[in-house]
Amino acid sequence: MTEYFEVHERDGAARAGELRLTDPVATPALVDDVLEDAGSRWSEDRDVPKAASDGDGGPGSEAALTILPHRGFPAGTDPEVQSSFQPEYPAVDYPSAAVIHQETAAALGQDAYVLSTAQGIVGHAAAFVEAIVGVREAIEPDAALYLPGVATPGNVATLAYAGVDCFDTDRAVIRGTQGWYLTPDGEQRLADLAGDELPCPCPACRGPAEEFDREDCIEHNVAQLRAECARVRAKIDDGTLRDYVEAQGRHEQWHTASFRRLDRQWEYLEERTPLTRRAEITAASEDTLRRVEIQRYADRVTSRYRPRFDSHPLVLVPCSASKPYSDSQSHGQFHDAIDFRGHVVSITSPIGVVPAELELTYPAQHYDSVVTGDWSETEIEFVANVLSAYLERADYPRIVAHVPEDYRPIVERAIAAVGADDGAADDGTDAAPPVEYTVVDHPTTDESLANLDAALDGELRYSRGQRYRSIVRGIADYMIGDGAGDAIFDDVTVHGRYPKLQVDRAGSTRESDAEDDQLAAVVPQYGTLAFTLKGAKRWVDSDAPVKTVEIDEFVPHGSALAPGVVDADDAIRPGDEVIVEGPLAFAVGRAAMSGPEMRRSSRGVAVDVRHVEER
Repeated sequence: MTEYFEVHERDGAARAGELRLTDPVATPALVDDVLEDAGSRWSEDRDVPKAASDGDGGPGSEAALTILPHRGFPAGTDPEVQSSFQPEYPAVDYPSAAVIHQETAAALGQDAYVLSTAQGIVGHAAAFVEAIVGVREAIEPDAALYLPGVATPGNVATLAYAGVDCFDTDRAVIRGTQGWYLTPDGEQRLADLAGDELPCPCPACRGPAEEFDREDCIEHNVAQLRAECARVRAKIDDGTLRDYVEAQGRHEQWHTASFRRLDRQWEYLEERTPLTRRAEITAASEDTLRRVEIQRYADRVTSRYRPRFDSHPLVLVPCSASKPYSDSQSHGQFHDAIDFRGHVVSITSPIGVVPAELELTYPAQHYDSVVTGDWSETEIEFVANVLSAYLERADYPRIVAHVPEDYRPIVERAIAAVGADDGAADDGTDAAPPVEYTVVDHPTTDESLANLDAALDGELRYSRGQRYRSIVRGIADYMIGDGAGDAIFDDVTVHGRYPKLQVDRAGSTRESDAEDDQLAAVVPQYGTLAFTLKGAKRWVDSDAPVKTVEIDEFVPHGSALAPGVVDADDAIRPGDEVIVEGPLAFAVGRAAMSGPEMRRSSRGVAVDVRHVEER
């Protein structure tokens, strides 16, 4: 059972946590100063250290992380040989770590694990990703992972992104003694440093450049490594580590290969990636298309969300720099021309397609892309695939494509795919709905807007109430599952001014404002729904899939901790709206960790509880 390590923030597989020692250590971190090695069992057996009574450090003390007696194996030792010598690790009452091999890793009830093969895998993307994913899946989710002898200022971000928590200064020191000057951008030989000023403000670099020697280089390397760990912690905290890793990856090829290989580990990353973040996604390269948040959105919008206005024409429009799109000047002009006579869906890279009802939903209003005026073939293929999958689930009578010339290949490819998949109708016509292009030169020219208005002439308008109910139901589909919007909110009234919408039982009035009428509210920042207790009970009683956390005999106030979780749905992800049920309580709130992590963790907040009632 993990007692002395706790995860506080998650950013994909990366975690910001704390080694709960006498002097707590925030992770990812260097652990040289708090590490005690109890010795090796290779030459002779060693007794497991007993707990120190004075707490002044050393093996068996709460002031240090003690690596329990272990066996050391040279690189390449057969896994069967290693497993035959696997020591028994008894439960101890102080912070402890077990030495493991990637082939024999298992949950041993430790606070931390030391990967013995670290130096053989770092630098080799395939081996690194395979080892880290395998080890992290094998050990407890709330245990720290330590890779000794490998950390540099240039690779800490990549290591942390994969799921590593602890490092040491060994490699930085060795490279310094060899005359290598390390920075987050790479490394240089001391002999190649030119100029009178060193490119670092650390104390070791403040003196005259001509007097800078290898001792100074060691001090500099360690300072840079320590600073990089702090930088990575900050990136995890604000949800921008992936953007930073993509930038860092350009300095060394194995970093880029590693995060690309991690992107293929869908189950590993998706389970650990929060549904929402405070920070926006920076879409600066085609690697962004493979991010979990982008792929997850594309999957949900084409497998969960269902348009409620597909009896109206589909109106395809370009994205805008302003988010949400409805706040932009161009979309305001589109809105005036459309006037609720068609269903608006925006086309964009790297998101794919954004129905108007989901424009608030993460990451639809939380990204910024590099605009060059040209679409790459990869972008065209991705967005066209998302659009065609979206069209497969809809039944629009026709399509009005109010898009610039460079968007046309996307629309044409998507329409062709729908026609090819569905075959031809009995009369030999194409199965895809007809498309009318309305843009001349630019979407916001007077002629283009007049064409858009004319293309929708004679179409019936839908009301504001219909639109608001469609927004709530669409978000529920996206959050919970296909059909959830209709199952939970089939008979509701929606009040408020967009985007601050409140969902009440049918027949309630804004004037009554009765608290027990409210079922849920839209959270404009992330485009999610926050349920009340009444709304949560309606959810449980509906046919919609319910994400449930089962707890023990207690009433959670503010949060439900992982030790109190009896069971949790596999489908729960960090940030999910969940139902919390136990013998003494019924509650609703937001998941702070995934369902599998709730079941396997012995520390940490499992659910941030919003409303609770005692049974």
